[in-house]
Amino acid sequence: MRLAGRAAAEILLEVGPHVAPGVTTDRLDEIVHEATIARGGYPSPLNYRGYPKSVCTSVNEVICHGIPDSRALADGDIVNIDVTIFLDGVHGDTSVTFPVGEVSDHDRHLIVETRVALDEGIAAAGPGRPVHAIGRAIQKHANRHGLGVVREFIGHGIGTEFHSGLQIPHYHDPRAQTVLVPGMTFTVEPMLTLGDPACGMWDDDWTAVTLDGCRTAQYEHTLLVTEDGIELLTVTADGTAPADVFAVAAIT
Repeated sequence: MRLAGRAAAEILLEVGPHVAPGVTTDRLDEIVHEATIARGGYPSPLNYRGYPKSVCTSVNEVICHGIPDSRALADGDIVNIDVTIFLDGVHGDTSVTFPVGEVSDHDRHLIVETRVALDEGIAAAGPGRPVHAIGRAIQKHANRHGLGVVREFIGHGIGTEFHSGLQIPHYHDPRAQTVLVPGMTFTVEPMLTLGDPACGMWDDDWTAVTLDGCRTAQYEHTLLVTEDGIELLTVTADGTAPADVFAVAAIT
């Protein structure tokens, strides 16, 4: 799991510099696919329940599972790139929301606070803690900054399966009573919105969008519960996370 997580982080670091006005999401998909194969892995999304590409690229009002296509990114867009690699029998899953060129103050606020919400959720996790503590921390931060929290898509257990049974809501759901224990691996991946978080689905059965057309951002890490805390798995060998290199640094 550490090796798969490290590979996912490296792939995201590799594709990140290519995010720019005029670049298509198909091109980003091509880069991710080649980088995944070069590391001896397989892109987990490709052919997963019929998904047709190797990465998810969610632009502007697309909440998640955006399918790469020939549309060129434009100055002022924001795009989430969600990378998952299957390597040596397990999956590593991570994502970052990138600004494309110069973005508005509202989008900057959304991107920065979504990243902070991820950190808050991770800080609330640990051995002996209930799953609902993660969502409570994320929702509290989102509410403080006037952002919506998408409820339809949540974090998940991950390992030999891309999505296993463990569910991680990003909002406070007191019914989420599962207690975290050492050895669990799962994702935290809050999706926050500038407007109403209600979502709809395109007729491709993959692309989830905000119903009001407002923009949305997401960040994601794969985590391991240890005896004394939480270990981030989707970081490089020296502990660098892609978000530390790209999105937040690019807009501050």
